[in-house]
Amino acid sequence: MVETVVKNWQGEEVGQKTFDLRVAKEETAAHIVHRALVRQTTNARQGTASTKTRAEVRGGGRKPWRQKGTGRARAGSIRSPLWRGGGVIFGPKPRDYDLKMNRKERRLALRTVFVSRADDLIVVEEFTNELSRPKTKDLVAALTRWGANSEQKTLLILSDIANTIYLSGRNVENLKIIAADQLNVYDLLHADKVVVTASALEKIQEVYSA
Repeated sequence: MVETVVKNWQGEEVGQKTFDLRVAKEETAAHIVHRALVRQTTNARQGTASTKTRAEVRGGGRKPWRQKGTGRARAGSIRSPLWRGGGVIFGPKPRDYDLKMNRKERRLALRTVFVSRADDLIVVEEFTNELSRPKTKDLVAALTRWGANSEQKTLLILSDIANTIYLSGRNVENLKIIAADQLNVYDLLHADKVVVTASALEKIQEVYSA
């Protein structure tokens, strides 16, 4: 069980919050988290890189010169891979990079990573009402009061992404805003600070505890 303090909009400590998530065993945690991270980054690849073989390059149907008597090397096509403008040998072709991982393993890796970031976790009260209109300066100032300055990569996890918060934070360079049900291993590991609202923390427990 992990216990953290809860801060309000002004950055003052107003309470405590606990959460309990089942994590991987210490001897296997690094392995399963690494597998989940490799899966996520690999599956993000489009796999659309493509080159043409000598059969697909336009032209080259006629033998450029006769077989013997010219003193030059034998050539059957100007689209040979040895020629400039020719085909590519063993070049990339469209392919599927997807890696499979059991759902239970993915969730276990996610819970393990989230709990491992407990020292960098900042729990705050719901602050949607504090931003009546989009205001980037106010959101950045609040993050600084909470302990996540603008130079640090910050992940802001909300139970529900309000339009005012999204518009306030979309231009902040080191800030990424995601919903509680869209957690992923890469974003949790990439961030220096993880800011989560109290309601989002409850939702994380509800969604990922099973």
